[in-house]
Amino acid sequence: MDMRWNLDALYSSFDSPEFAGDMAELDSENEKYREFADSLRERSDVYPVLEQYAALRSRITSLSDRLLGFANLVFSADTDNTEANSYIESVTVKQNAAEVSDVKFIKWLSKSGFDPESLRGTALEDCIFHFCELMSKGSHILDDRTEATISALKLTGSSAWTNLHNVLIGSLTGEISSVPGRSEIKPVSQIRALAYSDNAGIRKTAYEAEIRACRKIEKSAAACINAVKGESITLAKMRGYASVLDMVLEKNRMEKCILDTMFAAIREYLPFFRAYYKKKAEMLGLDGNLPFYDIFAPVAASKSEFTYKEAAGFIVGKFSGFSKNLGNFAKNAFENSWIDSEIRPGKVGGAFCLNLFSVSQSRILANFGGTYNDVTTIAHELGHGFHGKCLSGNRIFNTVYPSPLAETASIFCETIVNKAALKESDAGTKLAILEAEISAAGQVIVDIYSRYLFETALFKARESAQLSPEQLCEEMLKAQKEAYGDGLDENILHPYLWLIKPHYYNTEWNFYNFPYAFGLLFAKGLYAKYAETGSSFAEKYEFLLSETGKRKVSDVAKIVGIDLSDMNFWKNSLELIKEDISEFLDL
Repeated sequence: MDMRWNLDALYSSFDSPEFAGDMAELDSENEKYREFADSLRERSDVYPVLEQYAALRSRITSLSDRLLGFANLVFSADTDNTEANSYIESVTVKQNAAEVSDVKFIKWLSKSGFDPESLRGTALEDCIFHFCELMSKGSHILDDRTEATISALKLTGSSAWTNLHNVLIGSLTGEISSVPGRSEIKPVSQIRALAYSDNAGIRKTAYEAEIRACRKIEKSAAACINAVKGESITLAKMRGYASVLDMVLEKNRMEKCILDTMFAAIREYLPFFRAYYKKKAEMLGLDGNLPFYDIFAPVAASKSEFTYKEAAGFIVGKFSGFSKNLGNFAKNAFENSWIDSEIRPGKVGGAFCLNLFSVSQSRILANFGGTYNDVTTIAHELGHGFHGKCLSGNRIFNTVYPSPLAETASIFCETIVNKAALKESDAGTKLAILEAEISAAGQVIVDIYSRYLFETALFKARESAQLSPEQLCEEMLKAQKEAYGDGLDENILHPYLWLIKPHYYNTEWNFYNFPYAFGLLFAKGLYAKYAETGSSFAEKYEFLLSETGKRKVSDVAKIVGIDLSDMNFWKNSLELIKEDISEFLDL
């Protein structure tokens, strides 16, 4: 079974006539779109305009998707490929050119007096949600001169501060003594990775080295975060939003009452996570509560090892138990080289899935080492791919789903595999699987909640003044104490997570935290529905995934009878994690 992907469905190479032809065609379509957008001031024939827009935007998006997808995949598999990196930049520039025309179309549409509901029964009926969303976005777009000024100033404003933070973190090093009497200078990224060490002394030493390193750049990082958040507040007000959070919620197609209900349920279940952290401290032989640097300490190791062929068979078998379609999708991905799983120099780390709607396929990057965690990682990414397959029958601009729904299929697939593995494992392996799953859930539920609390407090304080490094650390510690409670040692937390986490330093990533908690709990809730209804759920599940690009989050959930404003839904999802915690404590 091939462990490298095949990209021939896209292009054979950058030198191929097909690649050159599509690059030229993208330029041509962009020019047609520009001319179309410039002509809108003279147009009043709404339906023909919408037809023309739908055709032009679909072609441009499809070409960009294919060209940029190929360049990104080639670069990911070989980061020394300068040609791929160059094409990533050039195609991105072409994408940005189309976005200028987008703004002109959106402004024209929002002022046209057009009622999207009038498209019922027409060939554009499937575009109703898309046009509604564009009209809503249009109400927040400012005049051309102001928008141009904002774009220009962002280059020397938030974008420059974002870049500075990237440089600061990228070059940040710390001094650490891994051997008594001898210290080394290491990048902070490597020092942070030591949190997973099985040596307690190394974990503690790494944590202390990280904190010392953060102090070296705290004033510069504080200037960055104050500038980025200050710009976000200003832009939200200028665009007519009540707050930055309201702006983010609209972008994520989600109502505030859903967010409040989810966090209310999370607060109710925090004591169960705290019990897990206390048990972990006991298993590590600690007298008191768990210190922050021991959150990721391994307390159980899975002895399960898989060949790549065994992993493929395991995943396909478990997926097929849920539905024939999901099993066949995974089988096809393995057999037709959609997955690059080989570990080799020059390849990026981690894992991702790229859905290629232009060719109705996906490609998955992973680094397979034979562990059970590697198996669940591939299952997770195949979930993203299956999500793409379910969406592929839509117009390409109806395949864009919001962040809260991004992890739905991936976590659902991961849950399928984990539940099956737990039934088949011995006590030691079961303990390792549970610990890994609960630890990950703790990050997405408890730690994400602390980050949400911190960012909420940060925006409130930034409305009236800049925050010093000391104030930022104080707010972070306050948030962690509220979220973790007595599960962690309140004297050994991490005051500098505001400095380390990159999500705080980009105006496009405000409140990047809550979608993760939503994604985990929504997927768990769907799995609970499946456990309740059985195999008949699969068809509804696939339809739900196919609709994620053209409905609000609450309307997507209604497809399977879920009311996201109902506290009981979130509690049922959290009950699944609580059951895992209870089983872990018993073991």
